[in-house]
Amino acid sequence: MEPAAARRVLLCSVCLALWCLRCAHGLRSSGNHEWEKLIMVQHWPATVCKEIENNCRNPPDYWTIHGLWADKAEKCNRSWHFNFNEIKDLVQDMKIYWPDVIHSEPVLSRFWKHEWEKHGTCAAQLDALNSQKKYFGKGLDLYKGLALNSMLEKFGIIPSGNYYQIADIKDALANVYGVIPKIQCLPPKQDEEVQTLGQIELCFTKDLQLRNCTEHGEPEARRRGAWPAGVATGLEVCKDGPAFYPPPQETKR
Repeated sequence: MEPAAARRVLLCSVCLALWCLRCAHGLRSSGNHEWEKLIMVQHWPATVCKEIENNCRNPPDYWTIHGLWADKAEKCNRSWHFNFNEIKDLVQDMKIYWPDVIHSEPVLSRFWKHEWEKHGTCAAQLDALNSQKKYFGKGLDLYKGLALNSMLEKFGIIPSGNYYQIADIKDALANVYGVIPKIQCLPPKQDEEVQTLGQIELCFTKDLQLRNCTEHGEPEARRRGAWPAGVATGLEVCKDGPAFYPPPQETKR
């Protein structure tokens, strides 16, 4: 090859490499993929069943994981598909603590697939969460460490026909965890008196340390994340005032 031709080939190769690097950087730094905090989202199964008007069969009588979400980012790597085999070792705990409340056993992994492909591929930017096994495993660890069910019971906040003040629930959680949570409710229907407690979010830094979900002066988003397409949702940030915390077998008043 002539020297001039060789130089042109080399120059083209370098330009191509630089272009690829720039594209890769652009994908990583895209506004859709930038995020600041992780959100451990737990929901109350009785309210989930009421929310979607689904007669769930034997919903759990304890708070379960809805997801581990990176804020401001969704579906960061559409080519990184869910692989059930990677989480086989976790399935026993997943069925207990991260169940698909609204679907039956044959499609259990549909919910986990949704959570991985929508949220896990974004959280995977962290080394601690950069595989499906790490993502779901760390989600289970955070859930167990927070022990939300027992913490609420400790303050006498238990499912019943009584109403609880949202401010009291926030204060109790802030007292335990040292950070401000986000609490979501199902608004009352026409024949109902009050909102229904449905979801509690606790937030983490990228170092997996607890932090406030909402900083001072920052508006609270109405809702983030949802069930797979086709399932209507209606939770919103709880209003100050009373809320109903429905017993597991009492999703209607």
